[in-house]
Amino acid sequence: MRRVLLWAARDRWLKEHLPRMRFMRRAVRRFMPGETLDDALSAGVPLERLGITTAYTRLGESLESPAEAEAVVAHYLEVIDRIQASGMQGEISVKPTQLGLDFDAEVCLANAVTLANHAAAAGQFFWIDMEGSAYTESTIVLYEKLRAVAPQTGICLQAYLRRSAADIQRLLPLDPAIRLVKGAYDEPEAIAFRDRSGVSASFAGLAIRFLLDGRDRPIKLSLGTHDVGLIEQIADQVAQSGIDRDAYEIEMLYGIREDQQKRLLKAGYQVRALISYGEAWYPWYMRRLAERPANIGFALRQILP
Repeated sequence: MRRVLLWAARDRWLKEHLPRMRFMRRAVRRFMPGETLDDALSAGVPLERLGITTAYTRLGESLESPAEAEAVVAHYLEVIDRIQASGMQGEISVKPTQLGLDFDAEVCLANAVTLANHAAAAGQFFWIDMEGSAYTESTIVLYEKLRAVAPQTGICLQAYLRRSAADIQRLLPLDPAIRLVKGAYDEPEAIAFRDRSGVSASFAGLAIRFLLDGRDRPIKLSLGTHDVGLIEQIADQVAQSGIDRDAYEIEMLYGIREDQQKRLLKAGYQVRALISYGEAWYPWYMRRLAERPANIGFALRQILP
């Protein structure tokens, strides 16, 4: 099922036709509040009132021209300003290929610096998202350059990639901010763990080692997972070394495991909800279904009367 869903995420015909169908638009509403920035910010207000902070990302990737990347930068500058005006503790997360990585790495870096500096001036953090494995090395290089001039920045790393342990050690001298996720792309076994137990073991090992290696450094870690058992396993392990729950953050998608988000918050964890929006939601949505097959049941309940 996971392979079928990941194939569907890449298929051009499905990408063009399925988003037009009413049942698909109903189903995706569980995972995102709407297609506009207004929809996303409105969804963030009640979460922030509960104490759950927010992050925002406009869906889309692999832009092909400087003009498109400039439009993305202009949009996120507005997002930063509106988060600041609202008083929310919001952050933005942007894919490098939205900023020009596909056609000019230096343009991408300049765009990232513009957004990172504007976010810092507004008292916000700026995150570089991670895409498929073809972009892993170039994204890490981008972050190394960005972090040197803009310290309030972070990068997403994927636990299912076998290289991620070395990548974390490579970045550790930078005192990095890392959002650790399991990974949602269809990667070959030669470079990625493909079974659930292997991915979970990698996730736990990477998180624990990073927290232990960085406990005397100004690092930042966000655990991007809906696996509550895995979160509690990591928490129990690092607590033995005196690392409290407020030393890292839990990040879950908007609309997923809301009861657990509230429970974790009451248990002393820092919790953040990632709110996605935008018209280019189809491939992202299919990858979300593939990430956790239980999500398919949620989607079907939205489709059926």
